[in-house]
Amino acid sequence: MSSPKAQLERLPKGVQVLLALGGIALAAFPLVPLEGSDFYLQMLSQMMILAIFAMSLDLLQGVTGLVSLGHAAYFGLAGYALAFLTPADVPVSLWWSLPAAALGAGLAALVIGFFVVRTHGIYFIMVTMAFAQMVFFLFFDNKELGGSDGLYVNFRPDASLFGWHGIDLENKTTFFYFTLVVLVGVYAFLRRLLFSPFGRVLAGIRVNEHRMRAVGYGSFGYKLTAFTLAGTLAGVAGYLWAAQTGFVNPELMGFHMSAHAIMMVILGGMGNFAGAIVGAFAFEFVMHFFKDLTKHWQLLMGVFIVLVVVYAPRGLLGWADRLLKKRESP
Repeated sequence: MSSPKAQLERLPKGVQVLLALGGIALAAFPLVPLEGSDFYLQMLSQMMILAIFAMSLDLLQGVTGLVSLGHAAYFGLAGYALAFLTPADVPVSLWWSLPAAALGAGLAALVIGFFVVRTHGIYFIMVTMAFAQMVFFLFFDNKELGGSDGLYVNFRPDASLFGWHGIDLENKTTFFYFTLVVLVGVYAFLRRLLFSPFGRVLAGIRVNEHRMRAVGYGSFGYKLTAFTLAGTLAGVAGYLWAAQTGFVNPELMGFHMSAHAIMMVILGGMGNFAGAIVGAFAFEFVMHFFKDLTKHWQLLMGVFIVLVVVYAPRGLLGWADRLLKKRESP
């Protein structure tokens, strides 16, 4: 699972075509007249936000080889940042609050990462979870920070610029397309990063950190940078989640949220970022389907994840690549 081929870093053309068709269908969805379209727009917007969150984790897990059980802390911190920055009677400006929330999450990741990236293996996993739990209980037990009830975000951010009000995020369709633009932008940035010298060093650390250190690369600095960047991008997703739902609570920082992100990355296929997007959409779709089917949906969800791991170890993108190759072979 460590080689570029196993990670599907370079997506086969058949998979690229499928992803392009999926992107076109997603972009065209608001144009299709459909009963209950507002509900589906909100659901797809949440899926895209979770896809951004999953991509941020994939930078750690799929590219650098660092499995974090506390990644949701930065997701939730940015959401709370929006809640605190938004006045009670007017919306806050998108153009400064989004960078502020993301950078705040990145700063928290930098501080926490300074300690956790010194550890390896199971110790890294446990320390990331420990820090996340500390952040969780800081908000859960503190009434001034909202306590267990959380906080409301009364207005979506104001996207007006120099008096121009062309982007109204209160409109569900506008928010959908804004989230889609952010999703595409984050994906393009991470794909470019993956094949940059920095990204190749991260991939080398995943394969053999000792060898990378032996040839002169300071793995601590690279891992800390990746950890901080991943936290910043998770903050972007958390900010959009708070803006979309209008509510934040400590559960956004909890273990379950981090575990869901890990399952999304594994489900789609690690190390290429498109897999994180596919995994987020697939995970949310299957979860909603099972919830409508039975109250024991967690059991069915667990069976589904196990089957994917056993029969599609490279995730859904790897499985799609295998099916396309079988069809092309004589």
